[in-house]
Amino acid sequence: MSGFQSSPTLKVGGRAFAQISAFHPELTAFRRDLHTHPELGFEEVYTAARVKEALQQCGVDAVHTGIGKTGLVATVQGRHAGSGKMIGLRADMDALPMTELNDFAWKSARAGLMHGCGHDGHTAMLVGAARYLAATRNFDGTAVLIFQPGEEGYAGARVMIEDGLFERFPVQAVFGMHNWPGLRPGTIGLNTGPMMAAADRITIEISGRGGHGAHPYQTVDPVLVAAHIITAIQSIVSRNVRAVDSAVISVCAMHAGDPGAMSVVPGNATLVGTVRTFNPQVQDMVERRLHELCSAVALGFGATAVVHYERIYPATVNTAVESAFAADVAESLVGSAQVVRDLDPSMGSEDFAFMLQVKPGAYLRIGQGAENGVGSCVLHNTRYDFNDDILPLGAALHASLVEQFMPIFP
Repeated sequence: MSGFQSSPTLKVGGRAFAQISAFHPELTAFRRDLHTHPELGFEEVYTAARVKEALQQCGVDAVHTGIGKTGLVATVQGRHAGSGKMIGLRADMDALPMTELNDFAWKSARAGLMHGCGHDGHTAMLVGAARYLAATRNFDGTAVLIFQPGEEGYAGARVMIEDGLFERFPVQAVFGMHNWPGLRPGTIGLNTGPMMAAADRITIEISGRGGHGAHPYQTVDPVLVAAHIITAIQSIVSRNVRAVDSAVISVCAMHAGDPGAMSVVPGNATLVGTVRTFNPQVQDMVERRLHELCSAVALGFGATAVVHYERIYPATVNTAVESAFAADVAESLVGSAQVVRDLDPSMGSEDFAFMLQVKPGAYLRIGQGAENGVGSCVLHNTRYDFNDDILPLGAALHASLVEQFMPIFP
């Protein structure tokens, strides 16, 4: 990846892209510095400091720190303010607890931490938009640039909201975007309605009666019960969820007994997994059926099973008007052929969902997977890296959302 010049395959129009491309090398260097110094949710001290410094150098009007612990919000006033409008743009900043296996110069310098999802690139794109917007101010209203901590499992968006984000900055709409290795550079995708699934955690605690493995008739084997529960709950989706709806139940971990004690039947077993849904009614039904089915299966073996169901992230649902608007803005940059307006939703999750529960808006995907393999590695992979070629496009898309949401009329 060169990273220091726009990819020749990117055909992007508009003044914003042209001006931002001029400082593409600086955005790339900034992004790679963040990649070298990854930080987990609510620990983004270095990242927040670098972002604050960059925003101040850009000439934004104000930088507000400590919103949602390590979150920042920058504001840029347009050339005019008569519209009274305010738009929010969000980028996530945190990294993952992963060991990076890349060997380029900007790989993680922190053991066990890695920007494996491209949040370093998201942050750099929004900083690029800030620089352009502060220099041009070709809009009528206020741009609110939200740098959010703790997306990866910490619900940083919710924490920022609880900390008064939208009371202090009452935006009319909010937009976010995420890089997507499955789309080619220069392609932007979204849809109207669910973009990402709700993510729920399930913990199933099974209690039996332990004993000697040579005399299982004297026990109530929780391992056997766990096996039957794992099999039985697979019927919930196939026999309780309509074929036109979507749901996933995955049991991803099991703990019972001691591998060093081959002849001991344990007294307890624990299953941990996740449920993914788009529809709240389906989510309610799956939770109810898990309680009913696990309890009934365990009872049939003389054991008990208790389900702990935690709703972690809600579904990320785009609103219709804002989705159409964002797609039109994207089309003005890359053309209609490069905008996918009916992108398939993902069963992954995203805490931008909390913002969309409070404000209308849209969540977009920006393609980064190139034919040469650059940026094509799947997210949350130990060899993932953000494709620097798309930095100017992402920044220009952010900036164009501002300019077209709050245009200056003659």
